[in-house]
Amino acid sequence: MNGRDYRSGAATSAEVVARVGRGDRVFVQGAAATPTGLLDALVDRTDITDVRLYHLHLEGAARLFEPGVNERLRSVSFFAGPAARGAIERGAAEYMPVFLSDIPGLFHSRQIPLDVAMVQLSPPDRHGNATLGTSCDAARAAVDSARIVIGEINERMPRTHGATVVPMARLASYSWTDRPLPSHEPVAIGDTEQRIGALIADLIEDGSTLQVGIGAIPDATLARLTDKNDLGVHTEMFSDGLLPLLRSGVVNNTRKAVHPGRTVTSFVTGSRELFDYVDGNQLIELHPCDRTNDTALIRKNDRVVAINSAIEIDLTGQVCADSVGHRIYSGIGGQMDFIRGAATSAGGKPIIALASTAVDGTVSRIVSALRPGAGVVTTRGHVHWVATEYGIRNLHGLTLRERAEALIGLSHPDFRSELRNAVRGVRHFDLGG
Repeated sequence: MNGRDYRSGAATSAEVVARVGRGDRVFVQGAAATPTGLLDALVDRTDITDVRLYHLHLEGAARLFEPGVNERLRSVSFFAGPAARGAIERGAAEYMPVFLSDIPGLFHSRQIPLDVAMVQLSPPDRHGNATLGTSCDAARAAVDSARIVIGEINERMPRTHGATVVPMARLASYSWTDRPLPSHEPVAIGDTEQRIGALIADLIEDGSTLQVGIGAIPDATLARLTDKNDLGVHTEMFSDGLLPLLRSGVVNNTRKAVHPGRTVTSFVTGSRELFDYVDGNQLIELHPCDRTNDTALIRKNDRVVAINSAIEIDLTGQVCADSVGHRIYSGIGGQMDFIRGAATSAGGKPIIALASTAVDGTVSRIVSALRPGAGVVTTRGHVHWVATEYGIRNLHGLTLRERAEALIGLSHPDFRSELRNAVRGVRHFDLGG
């Protein structure tokens, strides 16, 4: 029996979400796999209350965060996307700080007992097996632990390999759609990102295993790795910047200890070209985030290079990556999982990369003290390499004085005098200059 045979059993989105009851705890799959048809149908229901929706970043979910909806459907973000930020700030939605690697355990242990897992799936094969498509992450644990699973089968969802299989028999109800996935074209790379990417690329050795995210700095770094050999990928996020390296054979995963020969990720986000590349590709494996982000597994690969971002970093090395002051911007995510995993990998290099300024150069992102309310995602004890367009330095093993000197050297020249004066006032260090 193939996918087309299952169309006759499909229901409307409204009929599918009728399975959600008052007071239910519902997991909603995220990123490109956000089941927007089902989510919109759930928003349309006015007969239910006290429903909590647990999710990572959602695409195309703006209606969930419209005024008044929170009185019926309460969003709980493990990682806040753009649509959720305003609702969280005004108290109409919630944010739960948690390592990405710990989220599946919340479901498996029933610390968060899920009633419903709401997912978007690829069409089933002749054996009646669909897949989680572009997002395995916490969806695997949700599907395995929820009382019921409801789904949106999308003709355009890629069929992925790894730990993504969901038998159609597991679905209590499903709809059938044929719509484009939310996609993101690669962002423009400016001079600042090019300089940072060049600095990071110089640190990457042949045989390294990469963890990279999406954005201009990761893409600038990847674009400079064409002369490297035998690179591997073990990451939480797979985006377009990796495609040229995979197609050229620079990334072949031959030296990895964990899943050798396979590119390993937890979710895929990017362009339609990327989705087509992973569709049916047995050399790309998606695994749940308690596996991809398990520090004990990450460290088994040698020379792990983890490239992560920051909103700001203070002169002691504390890294804020999830908030702008009190305002939640994203989430803890997997930064600490990979920073620690890379640090304990033989020859590993955990890197925090950021432009030295924000708001058109008017604000320094290297600061004497984090803003009130800022969340410390990577502690001063865990931080190692920090890169800006002005250089790259390893803070591990440096004293507070030495760290301040190093980080001021990475800051924009317009702010260095101000930072030196702040250090003199707080630490009584005379750094000169």
